[in-house]
Amino acid sequence: MKKKWLLPVFASFMIFSSLGINETEAASPSDLTKTALSYIGAPYKYGGTSITYGIDCSAYTQLVFSKLGVNLARSSSAQYAQGTAVSKSNLQIGDLVFFNTSGRGISHVGIYIGSGKFVSATTSRGVAVDSINDPYYWGNKYVGAKRVTNFTNEQVEQVKAETVNLEQFASRGEIAVELAKALGLDTTNTNSPFPDVSSSADYAGAATALNKMGVFEGNENGEFNPNAPITRGEIAKVLVVAFGLKQTGDVEQFNDVPSNHWAYEHVSILSSNKVTLGVGYGLFGVNDYVSMDQMDLFTERAKNLK
Repeated sequence: MKKKWLLPVFASFMIFSSLGINETEAASPSDLTKTALSYIGAPYKYGGTSITYGIDCSAYTQLVFSKLGVNLARSSSAQYAQGTAVSKSNLQIGDLVFFNTSGRGISHVGIYIGSGKFVSATTSRGVAVDSINDPYYWGNKYVGAKRVTNFTNEQVEQVKAETVNLEQFASRGEIAVELAKALGLDTTNTNSPFPDVSSSADYAGAATALNKMGVFEGNENGEFNPNAPITRGEIAKVLVVAFGLKQTGDVEQFNDVPSNHWAYEHVSILSSNKVTLGVGYGLFGVNDYVSMDQMDLFTERAKNLK
C-alpha cells in the first residue's frame, strides 16, 4: 500500500529575530517548509555551502533558516547546542533533528516537515526527504531535536489544515512497475538487492530488473525508498538511462536547469528528444514531483523513440 505523505501548502515569507529561540509572529511553519523543499535535488558536497555546486547537511539547514532571518551555527554539532530540546513525540514542523551517522556523536542534521518526515542534504541523493523513523537507517541513528523557532498555536493549527496529499504523485515503486512493463523486462526475480523491498512487494521484480540495468540505485543506505515520490529532475535521469536516450537536435534551455545543474545533461537529452517540453515560462520544474499521468506520457514518448 502506498504511504501517504502530507506536506504543507506554502504561505508567505517573513523576517524574525536571530537570537535565542526566535519568535515567529508573522510567518507560519509553511514558510520554513517551502524554503526547505525548494532545494530538493541540490547536490551534496562535504564542506560545501553552494546549492549549485554542492552543500552539506549543516550548511543546508543554515541556508534555509537564514532565508527566514534565523542565524544557525555552521556545524551540525554546534547547531545541536542551539535552541531548546524537544522530545521525539512533540516534534513540530521546523524543528531541527539530529543523527549520529558516524558513530562519533552528532554528524547529521535535518529539518522536520511533519508526518514523520524530515528534509536534509544526504551524501548520495543531495537534498531529499526521508522518514525519521526509517527502521533501516535513520530511526537507529536518531539522537534528538532542537527547536530554534517558536510558532504561535494559530500558525501550527493552520499548517495542519493547509496540507497537500502527495498520494497524487507517482511513487518510485509505481514508476519501477511502469518502466519494467514499457521495457518488456523479465520481472520474475524478486530477490531485490534493496533492503527495504520485500520479495512479496508488487514492485520487487521490477525494482530488481531495473537495478541490474543501472536505472535505479540505492541511497547511501542501499535503500530503494519505494513509497517516496520522485522529482522531474530525477525522472529525467531514470528515463535517459532506461531507454538509452542520446541527444538529438536542439536543446531547450530551462531557467531552472542551468548548465552546471546536476540534472542538466539528462534534462537536455529529454528535451532534445521532445520527451518533455517543460512546464512553461521557461521552466522545466526540476524539483516538482511527477504524477502518474505525467509518467505515462513520458514513457509513451520515450517508447516511440526506440
